[in-house]
Amino acid sequence: MSVTLKDIAKHVNKSVTTVSRALNDYDDVSPETKAEVRRVAAEMGYTPSTLAQRLRKQRSDTIGIILPTFGPRFSDPFFSEFLAGVGNKATEQGYDLMVSTRPPNEEEMETYRVNVQGRRVDGFIIVRTRCVDLRIQYLRQIGFPFVAFGRTCGDLDFAFVDEDSEYGMQVIADHLVRLGHRRFACISAPSYLEFTHLRLKGITKVLSRHGITLEEDHICESDLTQGGGYKQASGLLDMSNPPTAIIACNDLMALGAMSAAQERGLVVGNDIAITGFDDIPMAEHSHPPLTTVHQPIYRIGNTVCEMLIHIIQGLPLERDQLILKPSLVIRQSCGADAKQKIRKSYVNNRKEV
Repeated sequence: MSVTLKDIAKHVNKSVTTVSRALNDYDDVSPETKAEVRRVAAEMGYTPSTLAQRLRKQRSDTIGIILPTFGPRFSDPFFSEFLAGVGNKATEQGYDLMVSTRPPNEEEMETYRVNVQGRRVDGFIIVRTRCVDLRIQYLRQIGFPFVAFGRTCGDLDFAFVDEDSEYGMQVIADHLVRLGHRRFACISAPSYLEFTHLRLKGITKVLSRHGITLEEDHICESDLTQGGGYKQASGLLDMSNPPTAIIACNDLMALGAMSAAQERGLVVGNDIAITGFDDIPMAEHSHPPLTTVHQPIYRIGNTVCEMLIHIIQGLPLERDQLILKPSLVIRQSCGADAKQKIRKSYVNNRKEV
């Protein structure tokens, strides 16, 4: 049976109120009484109620993340790495992490409202930011603490960490052009996500500079899953004049595209180049290993969480908006050694036209 404040009070011959105030270091309790109460509490094996402490502070000491998902299952390894970064920083700072999943609709917004009104969390981390983001609008309007991983197309008057998606895709596209590719396709993320437009902008900017047009029918919107990447790549590869390079807006869709290519007897990295974005752990161990854009997912999770805790505690932020520069990770899926073959294929196609 657990030891209560009443048990300690009886032992030291003090009131329950005095014992409680002594344990919580109130100034109106003498140092001698505090010392006696703490000694007895330790001897009796007293463990304070975390819930009671949180109620007194009017804080939950909990950070909330509501992950947007469309399906009944959620297994995106990007978020596994991100949540590890958030969770470890939260634990280090004495906070719990509440994670739930909801489809991005009114049910999602209701979940935010319920958690805010019930004071179940002290702040939110917003992920997969949207061009017009009702979550951010709501939290800004009521003045509730949050930090976003990503930007929106509106006023950026909130704390966020983001990866420079436009730059990351510029680096990818430029590398593929230098390998000799001229027929490109892109498997994009859903258009309501802000980073989708930044990544497409990065690709088209580089291709335009080289006199290459990314045709509209070569841009396919998908759902950031392997299955979605497989489906869209299948359509692209079955075209009469298929692309020699497919740029996917995340690694999972790129891995799905690789499966579609291999199913058609194509050698990825030789017959076709396929690239991703994120550098999730499985990218390095796919067959062949995936060329991608690296972003420090774990460190981003750590940083976003630390920023949020500063906001919750009313501490100043060194920087409230941080945009990180990603880096290109070249692996076999882009086929650097197939440079001459790609150029030869391009010349032959021009002759046929």
